Amino acid sequence: MKISELFNKGKTVFSFEVFPPKKDSPVDTVYNALEEMAGLNPAFISVTYSAGGTGGAKESTVQLASHVKNKLGIESCAHLTCLNSTSDDIRAILRDLQEHNIENILALRGDKNPDVSAVNEFHYASDLVRFIQVQGLGFDVSGACCPEGHPESEDVISDVLNLKKKVDAGANFLTSQMFFDNSKFYEFKERIRLADITVPVLAGIMPVTNKRQFERMIMLSGASLPAKFTKTFSRYEDRPDALVDAGIAYAIDQIIDLIASGVDGIHLYTMNKPAVARKITESVRSLL
Repeated sequence: MKISELFNKGKTVFSFEVFPPKKDSPVDTVYNALEEMAGLNPAFISVTYSAGGTGGAKESTVQLASHVKNKLGIESCAHLTCLNSTSDDIRAILRDLQEHNIENILALRGDKNPDVSAVNEFHYASDLVRFIQVQGLGFDVSGACCPEGHPESEDVISDVLNLKKKVDAGANFLTSQMFFDNSKFYEFKERIRLADITVPVLAGIMPVTNKRQFERMIMLSGASLPAKFTKTFSRYEDRPDALVDAGIAYAIDQIIDLIASGVDGIHLYTMNKPAVARKITESVRSLL
């Protein structure tokens, strides 16, 4: 099923995101997590991009997305980056995705790495979106968005104009970067509607459940932290069990407000933690 079709069902789309295991992590860990999360019956599960390692060191996005769809019976979405890929590389991945019955792709530029020279065939995610659509292979292509503006954008207006290019290239819906202040998401929705961007937007929610995760993710995302969040984190940052409960409660509060405001969908960044996904899903299931 094409994920964009889910937005016409009259319900709030509720989905999960997982990532392939790191080289030093047991492969079984992610498969066990996926099995538990599939039992929660999300609308779909997306898998972040990894080409896979050598000698079975880690699973690829294609392998995991195929497992989600073909073994667990949950629709999957494979992330695909382009900055360090040639057009032939992308064509090969698209063939691989087709062979595994995967219909949905989240098209991304990918992070710049100063130690790796970019190929420079694809400069932006919009280039990748357009390239995939031109192949005429029937993929449902989506894009990412940043409620507070991409870190590399000059300002939020430039960011919206670039997002418009992505949608015009063929992105059928958008998934937002994590945010912790719902007002920033609502302001973003107003800006993009003024730019005639009318595709559905999934709100990306990440429950912060440990101090190291918090520090790393905030550094990478640059998301604003409202007083309620910082007060909660400061109170429980040195009490790991309490921080887990507080982080989950904060995420649930965000989700309830978003659903009440008519959000198209919620995309939960699970960090491969099925217990966290379960607590949040069970708390909001009746609202979806």
